[in-house]
Amino acid sequence: MPVLGDILVIALEQAVAAPFASCKLAQAGARVIKIERESGDFARAYDHVVQGESAYFIWLNRGKQSLVLDIKQQQDSDLLQRMLARADVFIQNLAPGAADRAGFGSDELRRRFDRLITCDISGYGDSGPYAQMKAYDNLLQGETGLLAVTGTADAPAKVGVSLADIGAGLHAYTALLEALIVREQTGHGSAIKISLFDCLADWMSVPYLHQVYGGKAPVRSGTHHASIAPYGCYRVRDGRQVMIGIQNEREWCRFCEDVLLAPEVARRETFITNSLRVENRAQLDATIDGVFSQLPLEEVVERLRAASIAYARMNSVEELAKHPQLQTTTVDTPSGSIKLPASPLPFRDDIDERVPKLGEHSEMIRYEFAGQ
Repeated sequence: MPVLGDILVIALEQAVAAPFASCKLAQAGARVIKIERESGDFARAYDHVVQGESAYFIWLNRGKQSLVLDIKQQQDSDLLQRMLARADVFIQNLAPGAADRAGFGSDELRRRFDRLITCDISGYGDSGPYAQMKAYDNLLQGETGLLAVTGTADAPAKVGVSLADIGAGLHAYTALLEALIVREQTGHGSAIKISLFDCLADWMSVPYLHQVYGGKAPVRSGTHHASIAPYGCYRVRDGRQVMIGIQNEREWCRFCEDVLLAPEVARRETFITNSLRVENRAQLDATIDGVFSQLPLEEVVERLRAASIAYARMNSVEELAKHPQLQTTTVDTPSGSIKLPASPLPFRDDIDERVPKLGEHSEMIRYEFAGQ
């Protein structure tokens, strides 16, 4: 039996953060009923690149059942209440205050259903001066200072994936698993509250500590690491790029001797510690560029491999799609079968990850929970 095979999850969700958390629960075997409005989760229309389907929606809604409800209507509201009476987990990420106004606030639900685990995902939490603000991923990247430390010296850049949403979804998934363990021990559910701001703020701890205790936040450094050098991307003779990462002084000396073929570089006064290499990064990069720019990628890679120096190619997404290390899984969608990167988590055998049509399970679920 799947790990969460006896768990019923009701997800009043949209976009990315909550669907990410409920998708992970579904992949662990939970039955996830996704509540959608008549027009559907708006992520269904983000794009149409996957055989007419949305890339975001397919990624985040595998293995769920779709039920169309209008919770402002009494009949549908009553149905959702009956479903929650039998549910183990309720996840929602509606606009601030919307769940409470509809009669599905976590405080009220926890009073009525002692074993129910509620999970509210919001932009800024339910208290404080920003509690009622709408919040989307890119906005949170700006609000938490992430954009201030991401990009080049000339301009900030957003992270290329929905980092705030993914972070909130991961934290929610982790908290829900912990709450299920607590309920197993105590018999009581829990109220979980996750904010996108808190998740990104936590991940901004190192820049925060540099600012508060060092007086200065790390500067934007493009593909280079702000606090470690050399650690970043360098161009080779044919114009392609390779990334390297040096973590300690032993590796630094070995890199100079076996890759640059210039052991004396490691002993330069401006390079003898990591702090000095970061301080003199322009000079350091010029030294490395002077060697790498004369060599083809294959030779640079062979030297790095022989010296046991961590490296990576600067790949395109097209190259990721063809990567020999990439594992994929086949997923059925309303428009046919497609391939996705496989889940990195275990316990995924015999899980149906089909993506539902809008309202595909409405009739079945309405019948199942009718009049209870």
